[in-house]
Amino acid sequence: MSDALVRLKEHLNTLNPAERAAAEYILSNPSESSRISIHVLASNAYVSPSAVVRLCHTVGFNGFKEFRRSLLTELAAEETEQRIAATQIEKNDSIEEIITKITESNIQSLYETERLMNPKVLQKCVNLIRDSDKVIFFGLGASWLAARDAYEKLLRINKPCILNEDWHLQLLSALNSTKNDVGIVISYSGQTTEMIECMKAMKDNHTPMIAITRSVKSPVYDLADYRLYTTSNESLFRSAAMSSRISQLSIIDILYTAYANQEYDYSIKQLRKTHIKKP
Repeated sequence: MSDALVRLKEHLNTLNPAERAAAEYILSNPSESSRISIHVLASNAYVSPSAVVRLCHTVGFNGFKEFRRSLLTELAAEETEQRIAATQIEKNDSIEEIITKITESNIQSLYETERLMNPKVLQKCVNLIRDSDKVIFFGLGASWLAARDAYEKLLRINKPCILNEDWHLQLLSALNSTKNDVGIVISYSGQTTEMIECMKAMKDNHTPMIAITRSVKSPVYDLADYRLYTTSNESLFRSAAMSSRISQLSIIDILYTAYANQEYDYSIKQLRKTHIKKP
């Protein structure tokens, strides 16, 4: 997967000092870092080679060679992509600048989410949904909106699913879950207390769980059986959860389409059956 730089950025604030020094050097010098040896990179970053190796392991690679291959692939891909301009919203931005910056931020989030998508994990998630008695969705705030979108999509093709807006009712759904269900938890931060409580309840019931969350270690990350990684390039107004929501919705679209395609004939039949004609 061509996601080396994406993973570094996502993990940056969780790294120890030596790992962070190496990560910051790579992020500042990606092209050079893709060509030099681990010993030269470590020397340039003023850390030990073992710190570079630990960094590679921390962000999900088997070692420096795999990390460098991913970095080379990512840099090659970026040469063919449109360069995304700085998207930080400034006080005196014009309407035209706001349109451009928000659009480019959302586009960049989609690019990075694609790079973090692991087809093998996605297939396992699809199989899990297919074989489950029902799908139980969990999310709050903007993440609930993504869960609602997924709920409506699965409902149209007659896959039994549950979504409650009140988190206490979500917790009841978790407490009543079984090993034959599957829980899909959406949490950008991975730190949402209510989601963690729901996941602990499902864990006690041996209910398999899919988390749509960041690729950084977190309680939600740790509790999940499978993870579909979302990322975002949020503007100054992070509380509005803008590009992270776009990223979550993209993952929902991919997951739903992969599932529906696996049950293609039945899904088409159900989509036709549930199409509501406007008067």
